[in-house]
Amino acid sequence: MEDCLFCKIASGAGDADVVHVSDNVVAFRDINPQAPVHILLIPKEHIESARSVKDRHGDLLVELFATAAHLAKANDVDRSGWRVVTNVGPDAGQSVHHLHFHLLGGRPMKWPPG
Repeated sequence: MEDCLFCKIASGAGDADVVHVSDNVVAFRDINPQAPVHILLIPKEHIESARSVKDRHGDLLVELFATAAHLAKANDVDRSGWRVVTNVGPDAGQSVHHLHFHLLGGRPMKWPPG
């Protein structure tokens, strides 16, 4: 989608502090970090949210989570703990309608979130 900010970043046309790129996934630092480590992981394919995930996306989801684990280790939060969050819809706080996962770490997390 040409007006999607994350599609622009995924294609290389958008401005972002990219920390990982593969054939299917792009990861970049959040511009408004909520933790010392706050990285967004997105598929290059435009998928609106977790609500739109289909069976055919299984391998993509595995790659997204494997990338999150790799980046947690690379950012030294793999042992202390980290969180992966995705938001679906306005009540959950989804502001960009392109599937993305927030990798958060580097500080204690509270429960429940929100």
